[in-house]
Amino acid sequence: MANKDKTELKIKAIENGTVIDHITANKSLHILKILGLPDSETKNVTIAMNVSSSEIGRKDIVKIENRELDHSELSQIALIAPKATINIIRNFEPVKKHKIMLPETVTSIIKCTNPKCITNFANEPITPKFKVIEEYPPVVRCHYCEKLIQTEDIDKQFE
Repeated sequence: MANKDKTELKIKAIENGTVIDHITANKSLHILKILGLPDSETKNVTIAMNVSSSEIGRKDIVKIENRELDHSELSQIALIAPKATINIIRNFEPVKKHKIMLPETVTSIIKCTNPKCITNFANEPITPKFKVIEEYPPVVRCHYCEKLIQTEDIDKQFE
């Protein structure tokens, strides 16, 4: 066996589904939580964590078999992995590849960290809403109280 064979990353190809690549290192479990995985309908989810990347240094990869992510799921992932790329796989071939994009407004994915914000009162059924101020690293502003939510505070909500 040649040296190259010993150092290659071996991850089984998927026939159909989604590959999320270039995830910020050690954030793949947050993405699984956002997507509600594993679940009873998704048979195979493959995770590679903290692997070498010439583009971003270290990265995670998630392969989800037989599931193509929708726009709202991609928006949620963008908060955790703003440099991720999405590959849609059909018949073992990538048919779509694109970089993830944060929307201008994010709703109901995270909570405002201001305890006095109206969205945090149990008797007020108001959905949290945030304006994206910075895309990388993500920073959002609460629509109601105008509190800035930094990347570290976003990450803590998925731990």
